[in-house]
Amino acid sequence: MEFHIRKAASADAHALATLIRGIGWFERFNAEPFDAARDRLASHLDMCTADSHSIYVAVNASQELLGYVSVHWLPYLFLPGPEGFVSELFVQDAQRGMGVGARLLETVVQEARTRGCSRLQLINFRHRESYQRQFYTKQGWEERPLAANFVLRL
Repeated sequence: MEFHIRKAASADAHALATLIRGIGWFERFNAEPFDAARDRLASHLDMCTADSHSIYVAVNASQELLGYVSVHWLPYLFLPGPEGFVSELFVQDAQRGMGVGARLLETVVQEARTRGCSRLQLINFRHRESYQRQFYTKQGWEERPLAANFVLRL
């Protein structure tokens, strides 16, 4: 299957909202009226054109959205270069195993190298299918055995 990766634009909001809703994991997102979610996504995409954030989409020849990745570029004072935090990587169920996720991650790695980043980081829940099949390990990522992930809900 042929596809290409490009930076996301606010015009991708409808397709992104459809993909995220189709995943079914995000109760709050799914409860939101579709038009409101689409409009909020368009607004977020416009905000993400700043230098501190990148979103890439994978699309086929028909411009159908196959998946996307979102990364934040974070300057840490104790590292020699910034860190890229991959906050979202999702691929349509039917497109998994076809190299879409790997190519999206490759794109992020290339940008991180161009930016002079020291490292990339992401969080993957152990019960997720991607963790179970060791998707990130197969892409060269290492699990940090001593780190704990904390969240403060606001």
